[in-house]
Amino acid sequence: MNSQNILLAIIFLLVGAALVIPAALGEAEVMEEENPAPIAPEKVDELVAFVQSAVAFAQEKGREAALEEFSNSNGSFVRGELYIYAYDFNGTNIAHPFKPDWIGESKMNETDSNGVLYIRNLVNAARPGYGFTYFIFPNPADGGRDEFKIGYAMKVDEDWWLGSGLYLPEVCASFDHEDREDLVAYVEEAKSFALANGRERAMAVYNDPFGSLTRNGRYVFAYDYDGVTLALPHQPELLGSARIEAADPIGVRFIREAAETAGLGTGFLYYIYPDSSREMEPALKLSYVADVDGSWFLGSGIYSEVPV
Repeated sequence: MNSQNILLAIIFLLVGAALVIPAALGEAEVMEEENPAPIAPEKVDELVAFVQSAVAFAQEKGREAALEEFSNSNGSFVRGELYIYAYDFNGTNIAHPFKPDWIGESKMNETDSNGVLYIRNLVNAARPGYGFTYFIFPNPADGGRDEFKIGYAMKVDEDWWLGSGLYLPEVCASFDHEDREDLVAYVEEAKSFALANGRERAMAVYNDPFGSLTRNGRYVFAYDYDGVTLALPHQPELLGSARIEAADPIGVRFIREAAETAGLGTGFLYYIYPDSSREMEPALKLSYVADVDGSWFLGSGIYSEVPV
């Protein structure tokens, strides 16, 4: 190849690269926009570090001094929307800078506006050491307005734990009361079907994406209490797999939380999960779960109108 041909080849390569690279970058940007994270990972890291620093403070200064500091609304552990609260493992509040009337009261059965037992979920998240959950709570940095919140809890010792959270006002977590009632009725219908027809027949129907109980964008999921997948019609590849430690993009171990909730009989919980009606685009989901016979549970959910 002569020098002129070599020069032409180099020019063609450079032009091609100039066209391909921006196109590839543009595709990456579009994909990122289509599936935005609900919050930057750096913010979550900041939340975790904040709670870790509070735990270290409590272990250094002792329980009494720490609780006094955590209950001070002008103290060193109130930083904008970030603040520390403390509970024992029975769900009794022992420190709160913005809810002083709660101190000394059991909040284990406290629910948010969608019926989620969020203190119980925080207790369960903290029990093995630490963990995340979601709930709706007044934001003192935004005039006390109810907002969706990522909660993070960490054990101090075997007697008590600390928590804090990040508010996400841009996340739509308002689920219509009628929609929640319809969800409960749907899950109870699925449970009645299982009790009347037996587990094997129920699983065949639940796992059929065109079956009688897969309708109006809703479907039934089912797990045993070890987190083994029994029914998941839009993700059949997961059947039989153990998912007890499965976590959503933030780190909420939603199968474990669902099992703990169902173990109470029935209940609601939040998590981020692919929406089959939106081509599996992740969205905030409010699920309702119910125990069937003590060995397995089922549930279903409704998605936020705004994907995360």
